[in-house]
Amino acid sequence: MKRAAIVSALRTPVGKFGGGLKGVPVEELGAIVARAIVERTGLDPARIDDVVFAQSYMNGETPCTGRWVALQAGFPIEVSGMQLDRRCGGGLQAIATAAMMVQTGAADVVMAGGVESMSNVEYYTTAMRWGSRAGSAVLHDRLDRGRERSQPESRFGRISGMIETAENLARDYGITREASDAFAVRSHHRAAAAWEAGYFADEVVPVQVPQRRGDPLIIDRDEGVRADSTIESFAGLKPIMRDGVVTAANACQQNDAASACLVVAEDKLAELGLEPSAWLVGWAAAGCEPSRMGIGPVPAVQKLLARTGLTFDQMDLVELNEAFACQALACVKGWGSSMDELADRLNVNGSGISLGHPVGATGVRIMTTLLHELERRKQRYGLETMCIGGGQGIAAIFERA
Repeated sequence: MKRAAIVSALRTPVGKFGGGLKGVPVEELGAIVARAIVERTGLDPARIDDVVFAQSYMNGETPCTGRWVALQAGFPIEVSGMQLDRRCGGGLQAIATAAMMVQTGAADVVMAGGVESMSNVEYYTTAMRWGSRAGSAVLHDRLDRGRERSQPESRFGRISGMIETAENLARDYGITREASDAFAVRSHHRAAAAWEAGYFADEVVPVQVPQRRGDPLIIDRDEGVRADSTIESFAGLKPIMRDGVVTAANACQQNDAASACLVVAEDKLAELGLEPSAWLVGWAAAGCEPSRMGIGPVPAVQKLLARTGLTFDQMDLVELNEAFACQALACVKGWGSSMDELADRLNVNGSGISLGHPVGATGVRIMTTLLHELERRKQRYGLETMCIGGGQGIAAIFERA
């Protein structure tokens, strides 16, 4: 099969929940990145065969997000688009799906991306389609409902949400509150240092947010990074669950963002004048117990390494999405490693706790940051992996071009 090249990976800043990007709809967030990729590469958008976008909290306002993004970006109407969902792993799945399309010859150029505006996730009811004779109708918060219903209750019992799954791992792997807070502070400090060093400058596309009066507001930095984080300040927060380790500070944020790239068949790069950033070496997904969903990266990485013949030690950089600090630490133990051993390779510029977790966009956001860091360091292999609500993990290996 043809090799799949990753070209021009970009992202918006990651907005806080209810923050500066809350007024930007998902189709425009995605279109901003899509336009920027076309502008930077000089690619005729008519050469894009398909647009594959992940979105976990999709709705009727923007159906078939990939098609919406293509049209919103001003691409020719002949450019098709689709939407997929693998929850937290959706963005990485979009890249993998696009890669399979070009590897098999079904397409030459695919734009793969992810987008989420968690600030605009709606409330809904399932009770009003056929009316209600009496009584009150319940409105569900899709954010909470999507976490509670990630698995069939009839088979696995009631799981109140993702926090419960993280607490289960904290008990299983002996992860303490102190270790969790230290990990979270590390994430913020690393993200802040990366911003100050200018590491994110080339990967972030600023977003102009129209205002009722005056000039647009320019959002050009991730809004959730807290450079002043300390273990002492984090220690003062109460756990979300009684006697637990998870707090608002050592868990990922809810966010708004988009990220995308081009996935191009190797034999079309020269013809189109495109320079690859990396090659997708391989990817794998694996299931695990829904009540321990956060451990998903462990079997996913094991499966991927077995398929590719590569070893964990060959990975120059490792990006593990930080759904929860205790969950990430459990995965490190599950790999048979330690934070001391991975200090210079794991989440070197922060991740979900500091940069944020705009669910559908996270997989592409992580890859974008990973590829730029591989280039900066002139290193070869980068491993990306994340857990997925409902009991899954996904992982992929990229090789710098």
